[in-house]
Amino acid sequence: MKRLLSILLVVCLVLTMALAGCGDTTSKGTRTDSPSTGGTPKAEDSTGGGKATGGGDSSGSGGTRVISHDKEITIENYNVAANFHGEQTGWFGKLLKDKFNIKLSILAPQVAGDALYQTRISSGHLGDIVLLEGPNFADCVQNGLIKDISDEIKNWPNLMEYYNQIEAYNKSIPGNEEGKIYGIPCQMTNTSPTVYSQDVIYSSPQLRWDLYQAIGAPVIQDLNGLLDALEAIQKIHPTNEEGEPAYAMTLWPDWDGGDNMMGIANVVQLTTWYGEKIKGSVVLRPDGTFYKLTDKNGTYRKMLHFLFEAQQRGLVDPDSMDQDWNAVYPKIASGRVHLLWYSWQQGFWNTAERLREGNAFIFIPVMDQNYYADADTYYGSGRVFGIGAGVDEEKFLRIMEFLDWYASPEGVVYQHIGIEGFNYEVGPDGKYIIKNENALMDNLPVPEEWGGGGFNDGNNAINQWIVDSISINPKTGEPYARTYWSSYKAATQTEMKWQWAEKFGANEPAEWMKKNGKLIISPNVVVTLPTDPNDIAVIRNSCEEILEEYSWKMIFCGSEEKFNQLWDEMVAKMDGNDFDQVVQFDMQKWQIELEAKKKVMENQ
Repeated sequence: MKRLLSILLVVCLVLTMALAGCGDTTSKGTRTDSPSTGGTPKAEDSTGGGKATGGGDSSGSGGTRVISHDKEITIENYNVAANFHGEQTGWFGKLLKDKFNIKLSILAPQVAGDALYQTRISSGHLGDIVLLEGPNFADCVQNGLIKDISDEIKNWPNLMEYYNQIEAYNKSIPGNEEGKIYGIPCQMTNTSPTVYSQDVIYSSPQLRWDLYQAIGAPVIQDLNGLLDALEAIQKIHPTNEEGEPAYAMTLWPDWDGGDNMMGIANVVQLTTWYGEKIKGSVVLRPDGTFYKLTDKNGTYRKMLHFLFEAQQRGLVDPDSMDQDWNAVYPKIASGRVHLLWYSWQQGFWNTAERLREGNAFIFIPVMDQNYYADADTYYGSGRVFGIGAGVDEEKFLRIMEFLDWYASPEGVVYQHIGIEGFNYEVGPDGKYIIKNENALMDNLPVPEEWGGGGFNDGNNAINQWIVDSISINPKTGEPYARTYWSSYKAATQTEMKWQWAEKFGANEPAEWMKKNGKLIISPNVVVTLPTDPNDIAVIRNSCEEILEEYSWKMIFCGSEEKFNQLWDEMVAKMDGNDFDQVVQFDMQKWQIELEAKKKVMENQ
């Protein structure tokens, strides 16, 4: 069976063992909102002289923990989000060594393959720290692979700041009627489960403002109009400054099948431009109804055809079928891509200088589109941190110490911003000012005092966080994400931004969407959904392979007639593999989440 692909690389948690349910073959990785820009502490140990004292119990029943750092330990992190396998090195490795005297060994099934998961499960020890999709995590709790941290978590004040969200998730785990605490959700916020706080939604069409202006800044009515604009841009900008070929879009296959969605990722994400969200084998409409992914009138086919049309016009990078994300982001960073659709991709090009020069990427509306966006991840993004049931007491306390720091304002700053003095500095008013904004995109060399090497090379390989960057930093009163700092907004309130605001009548993309009734916000909820039974998992995997294979063929086929022929062949093969059984399972599964979302909205 070919490996299925996750949001950052391949991951397939194959269910073939007696411990049925600990791996959901459909719950694969998800790309995080944006690449972490990490950071490292100064040389002093803020925990004090090699020992750490756990904080008081905010509920009034806790204690203290004195933890020695004299002994170096290695912590194994089984991690479905990681796209690096091995020992953490570079500045983040030095951070962990200096602050906690630990080495972090990343076990990444997305890199090492499916056999890693099976091997670890068969040993009875998945990892010291585990990071799994929610349904997989719940199943592993039920099978005794995750440690109960109910009592210990109350000794750690930073985690307790999010205790309501943590408790709500754990109560959703089937069979956990007592409400014991096993997992810590990823990307929790201190905002609200029904608001959308960001200026730019996760996926929307983004063009370089200078190139869009150069073709006359046309009003784009639909996908054909978008292709016309891209074709005009590619005509005037066929290469970057180094003479390398530039294309309207470049694609990559290594994230296919991820994010609880079937299909190739470069199509799946674009369906949200029409207010719909793929949930496994079904698609959720804005009116709260589902339909089959392979519906000929559905958005998956619509956006697949959009990429086919782009390819027919010569707008798609010919390397697309054979490259991975690691080959794509340098093309964005070097000016070889004209269309972005993930908001975080701007981080590989946009800088304050480019915003001042007017050649940064920015959202350009397509008038027939209505954009789907998930609300702030108040209760978490769906992934969960936990601790392996087999860790000994000494390692358990040191892991808890690390996780508490990972959720602390200090730790979150290091994850989402960077190194003080290298990535940012503190202004006279206590607010942050960005430095070396291009550290990630250009892999800037890090001074030896902070670990040396390239910044991106030494970046946080965990690639996931407990606290989302849109959360408010109590030290500054502003979000952790740098683009929301008052200093950054002032520095980037450029002529380009004024021109955009004047043309579209709003200060930010999300504001334009809200003003024009173009934003569909889906509330954040706490649910634990069922994993695939073995028979459904087998069918899903076979249908996913067919869907991916044919989707890529359709994008790169030579004619409309061939496109239609391939679509019909694909649907026939999937139906012949009992695809409808997966569809019926998914409709019932995702209805659980839908009902939870309805309740949240009714209570507003």
